[in-house]
Amino acid sequence: MKTFLSEVIAKALQSYDDISKVTFILPSKRACVFLKDELTKQLDRTTFSPQIMSIEDFVGNLSNLRPCSNTQLLFEFYSSYLRLTPASDQESFDTFSKWAQIILQDFNEIDRYLIPHKTIFSHLSAIQDINHWSLQNDKSKLVANYLKFWRKLSDYYESFSDDLVARGIGYQGLIYREAVENLEYYLQSNEQQHVFVGFNALNTAEQNIIKEMLQQGKAEIYWDVDELFFNDKEHDASLFLRRYRYEWKHFENNPFNWVSTHFSGEKNIQLIGVPKNFSQAKYTGELLTKIHAERPDYSNTAVVLADESLLLPTLNSLPEEVERLNITMGYPLKDTPTASFFEGLFQLNNKKKKDSFYFKDVIAILSHPMSKALFTIEGKDFTIGIIRKIQEQNISYISAERLQNIASEAAETLELIFPKTALQSIDDFISNCLTLIKKLKGNYQKNESKHLLLLEYLYRFYELFNQVRLLNEKYGHIKDLKTLLGVYHELLRYETLDFQGEPLEGLQMMGMLETRVLDFETVIITSVNEGILPSGKSNNSFIPFDVKKHYGLPTFKEKDAIYTYHFYRLLQRAQNIFVLYNIDNDGFNAGEKSRFIMQLAIEQQPAHKTRAYVISPQTETIVSNLKHIDKTDGMMLQIKNLASKGFSPTTLTNYIRNPIDFYYEKLLGISKPEEVEETIAANTLGTVVHDALEILYTPLVGKKLEADELQELFPKIDPLIKELFSKSYGEGNIHFGKNLIIFHVAKRFIENFIYHEIDELKSGNSIKILALESDLHTQIDIPELAFPVAIRGKVDRLDEFNGVIRVIDYKTGKVEKSQLSVEEWEFLMTDYKKYSKSIQVLCYAYMIQRQFNITGQMEAGVISFKNLQNGFLKFTDKNKNSSLITPETFDAFLFELKNLILEICNSDIPFQEKEI
Repeated sequence: MKTFLSEVIAKALQSYDDISKVTFILPSKRACVFLKDELTKQLDRTTFSPQIMSIEDFVGNLSNLRPCSNTQLLFEFYSSYLRLTPASDQESFDTFSKWAQIILQDFNEIDRYLIPHKTIFSHLSAIQDINHWSLQNDKSKLVANYLKFWRKLSDYYESFSDDLVARGIGYQGLIYREAVENLEYYLQSNEQQHVFVGFNALNTAEQNIIKEMLQQGKAEIYWDVDELFFNDKEHDASLFLRRYRYEWKHFENNPFNWVSTHFSGEKNIQLIGVPKNFSQAKYTGELLTKIHAERPDYSNTAVVLADESLLLPTLNSLPEEVERLNITMGYPLKDTPTASFFEGLFQLNNKKKKDSFYFKDVIAILSHPMSKALFTIEGKDFTIGIIRKIQEQNISYISAERLQNIASEAAETLELIFPKTALQSIDDFISNCLTLIKKLKGNYQKNESKHLLLLEYLYRFYELFNQVRLLNEKYGHIKDLKTLLGVYHELLRYETLDFQGEPLEGLQMMGMLETRVLDFETVIITSVNEGILPSGKSNNSFIPFDVKKHYGLPTFKEKDAIYTYHFYRLLQRAQNIFVLYNIDNDGFNAGEKSRFIMQLAIEQQPAHKTRAYVISPQTETIVSNLKHIDKTDGMMLQIKNLASKGFSPTTLTNYIRNPIDFYYEKLLGISKPEEVEETIAANTLGTVVHDALEILYTPLVGKKLEADELQELFPKIDPLIKELFSKSYGEGNIHFGKNLIIFHVAKRFIENFIYHEIDELKSGNSIKILALESDLHTQIDIPELAFPVAIRGKVDRLDEFNGVIRVIDYKTGKVEKSQLSVEEWEFLMTDYKKYSKSIQVLCYAYMIQRQFNITGQMEAGVISFKNLQNGFLKFTDKNKNSSLITPETFDAFLFELKNLILEICNSDIPFQEKEI
């Protein structure tokens, strides 16, 4: 395949006797590398290399200004702003930076297109006057300040640009403007011949430079456009080149090189719809596997990512056959794990409450992999102990001093992340970050080969924090952590980790702009959707659309034309083209295919073989196999020990709900991890209510209740609840928010319960407390088992109500009467949702009957605090329509209970997971 650059070099070698006296100027540095390679291929003799540079380097040489970073520009602009703005009207650097970024972009555009700044700023000011009815005298202070700002914009621009030129630095637009000013001197002092290669959309400054050099015979220019687009006046791919061809005086007497006919040649074009962005990355890998069969070294193959956020997914999807890879795009530093660590550090200090840190922020940063490296000392990871202590003691806010007391061996590192005193300056915070980076570096270098990438991340972040420190030392605009975070984000947005690779061999992976002047036989383009390619009507500018049109500034129309040119130029010489687009209609910029795809399909050329289709990810049917665990001898020994100690009602009902949970909890000892209760949990509320009732009623055990005695309990409730919450809730705060509400709910539950008891007594009922929170343990005779079996538990209350013994289980949740009735006993041990409450109260009743040798009438049931109006919810045998617990009731219950225990203790019956 003959590429555009090979044609340029062939023409240049034919035109110039001494190629070393030629300066080649290209759109990008990457294009320069490929031009040098092409030159070495075509040269048949030894010679000095010509100058080969990008347009930005060339213009920089013309202007004698050095480009500076966006962040430095922001600091410089703020200095100019402070100098020209009265102290009473000045905004903080943090607020200023939010709108200044847009202003700087507008300054850049105005300079690149050589717009007289006073004219356009005067125009913008007049528009704002009209918009805010400036003829009215009663303007608000806000409007008055706003209009004053627009009137001073020209002064800001002049002061800012003068300061930059005096320092020998500038932004791109200012560099272009200065280059135009210096062009005449450059041409007089330079005899080099210049060749401009592969340009398309030129700003006014570039046009003026090139036209002047052409006019004086100091330059040639080689365009690259296909006649199919060039002759179509409606096609945006040649929008700019048609203008130059017919508007530049040079081309009245000189040829317009070149208009080619490559696009109409033979091409295999596949237009592929793929659901979801990540699926595009996966399918790209599949396409590369197929390409490998025809071109094992992937030479002349390019993957072009219109959406550069797909870089990592695409890299992870590359087939093993890709041995050589060159990536033009850098990996954004903001996506690295190091970035998330320092982001957590910023958030931790931003949210600091007086001298304490919020537990979630503390746990988040201690759980970060980099914290593991920092706090692992002599093989011991101190983060685990700190997190466990916070969870066990339910600490919502923890001081730096307490953290250091928990892990005194790691106190030095803890002080860097959780300083005891407030940071005295921003430099203190940056200094802490740099010290942490050095510590991490030391730890990772112990196993350097394993952590090469992490060490590279750390090095880049060390550079980044140093840059922030130097900028602040010079300008002093960063006064607080919030402002520092904004500057940090601004820097991080543009920083990338560059990949090393062979730029001229193997598979090429790049963004759309990096494809300028480059040609490949096989091209895979991803994310060809509207809003991505082209990017759409984004307008991040203070200059209105009609003003841009009036002054010849680019609008979305011109930006779309730029994307159109790059897209079609990439396809001109390609032979195998795969265009991927997202067909999923969920999310931003998804679902609508790009207009370019529609054009390719509608304007198909006779020699093009175009195929359009949609692919679906290959998915395997995953059969959800429920866990099946056979009982080993060791398990059976554990079950026997458990049986002899006694099965609790909760253990039995958990087995009924899901045998696998019984296995995890009782045999493996796996329980739910302890977490900080920021809001009081339901089980904590239940514990407090149970304990409070036990303490309040213990003096009344063995006595008949009297209304007056119960009335005396009310003053004791508030202090008792506070004490119990302090015991059960650790250091959690119950004095505000949801916790305060839950505290009052607990009080109301107990008060309502006592009021209910008083009402019962006043209605003539007799209540005698027999026992509270009694520990129960009863053997069960199961002849089929050769080892003892028992059940155990703790009943909340045993009382005598009008002569009937009542077994009472307290529930702070809502329980309905239907949950305490049994009609079909054979389903008692299989239906957890329906019968779990019945099983519990029947277990308690059976143990009490055996342990207390009760012969009289007995009932068992639940008092639900959320359903207190229904009083004591009694277990009921629907077959007898009776709530009394009789020997027949126990017989039916024990028959089912023994069968359940036999199942648990049967070594041939595995633990079988249930679908829940």
